[in-house]
Amino acid sequence: MNIFIMILVALFMAGYYMLDSPSQRIANHETQQAITQSDLRTVAQCATALHNAQINGTEFQDICIEQNNIASRFICLDKRLKITECEGEKNKKIAFNYLITATGVLAPEIHNSMMEILEQHYAESGTFGLFNENTIMSGGTVTKRIVPKAIIEEMKLENGQLVYLTQYETPDTGIQYEIATTPDVNCPTGTTKVYKFGRWQCIAYNTKTDCGGDMIWDSDLYECVPDESRKPLCADTQSAVIVDEVWECINPFPEKSCPDNLIARLNYNTLEWECVTDPTLDKTIKKCGHLTGGAVYGGSLGATLRVPHTSCTDCETMITDPETCVSWCVPDPVKIHDARCYPGAMAECSGSTRAFYFGFPNAEYTTKIEAIKDIEIIFDKSRAQNRRFNCIDCGPNGIDAEKSRPPYVVVCN
Repeated sequence: MNIFIMILVALFMAGYYMLDSPSQRIANHETQQAITQSDLRTVAQCATALHNAQINGTEFQDICIEQNNIASRFICLDKRLKITECEGEKNKKIAFNYLITATGVLAPEIHNSMMEILEQHYAESGTFGLFNENTIMSGGTVTKRIVPKAIIEEMKLENGQLVYLTQYETPDTGIQYEIATTPDVNCPTGTTKVYKFGRWQCIAYNTKTDCGGDMIWDSDLYECVPDESRKPLCADTQSAVIVDEVWECINPFPEKSCPDNLIARLNYNTLEWECVTDPTLDKTIKKCGHLTGGAVYGGSLGATLRVPHTSCTDCETMITDPETCVSWCVPDPVKIHDARCYPGAMAECSGSTRAFYFGFPNAEYTTKIEAIKDIEIIFDKSRAQNRRFNCIDCGPNGIDAEKSRPPYVVVCN
C-alpha cells in the first residue's frame, strides 16, 4: 500500500514539474512573440497595400483597413508649405504633392517589435515607419524623415502611428483653350490651316523672308541675322559691326587707349571696348586656320559658326578642339566674381539652402562639360536658361547634395 502511494506522489510531482518547468515557459513566450510579430506584419502589409493602391489608381478593400483604423489621403502644399487644392488655383503649379497613409496609434510596448518588422521587411522603403516627434523613423536606417507641420495638423498624426509618406512630381496643368465652332476651311496647296484670332485661317508655310542689307534669314531662329559671308576684313585696330543692317569697320573710341602689346576690341555682349592681346604679335603656328562649330549653344559639330567668336557670354569661356578646330562655350566658375556675369553679392548666395547654378540653354549644351557628365540637368520654367550664373533658394527643404554640383547644377530636396 505504501509503495502504491509513493508511485502516485512521484507521478504527480513529475507532471507538475513538466507543466511549470522553465523550458515550457520559454516555449510559451516564443509562441506569444511569434503571434505578436505576425499581427504587426499584417498591419504593415495592410498599410502598404492601401498606399500602393492609391498610387496606382486602384482600389484595395479589406477588413484590415477598418480593424487598424488605416486612412490614406492626397495632400498638396504651396510654396509656403500651406494646404492648397490639388487641382490647382488659377493655373498655378502646386509646389509639393504628397500621399500619406497612417494607421491607428500602436501601443508603446509593441513599438520595438514593429521596428523589427520594418527593418526585416521594409528596410528600403525610406519613408515608411513609426511617427514620433514630427518625424518618421524607418527601420534599418539612421535617417529620419521630417513631416511638414501642415500635414501633421491636417492628418492629426500622433506619436506611435505607422505612417507611409510619398512625395511625387506635380505635372504641369495645361491650359485648355476653347475653339469656336466655325465652319471648316479648305486651304489651297502651299498653305496650312491655323486657328488664329478666334477663327480658322489659311496661312502660307515655308514663307521666305527678305532680309535687307548684309542680313540673312535664319530658318531656326525665324529672324534675320548678320550674314557672316559678307563680313568685311577690317584693319587690325578696327572691328566689324552691323550698323543699320550693314557691316561697317569702325575704330575704337578716342578715349579708349590700351597699353603696349594690347589693342582695343569691341565686346559684342556689352558693346563696350576692351583691351585684348594683339593677335598680330602671336607668332605661334596654329593648326586651325579658321574655327567652325557651335560656339553659341554647344551645337552639333561641323556646323559653320554664324556669329563672331566673341559670342560667349561674360560667364563663359570658349574652348577649341585643336584636332577638329571646333569651338564651343562652357561655363567658367571663376567669372562669378565679375559683376557683368553675376551682379549680386556672392555672400548672399551661400549656406545650406542657397547656391549658384548655371542657366543651361538646352541639353545639347551640357554634353561638352566634363564636370557634370554624371549629373542630371533639370530644365523647367522655374530655372533660367540665360547662360549665366543664377542664385537659387531651396528654402526649408535644403539642397540635395547627391544630385547637385554647384555652381553648375543645384537640385532642391
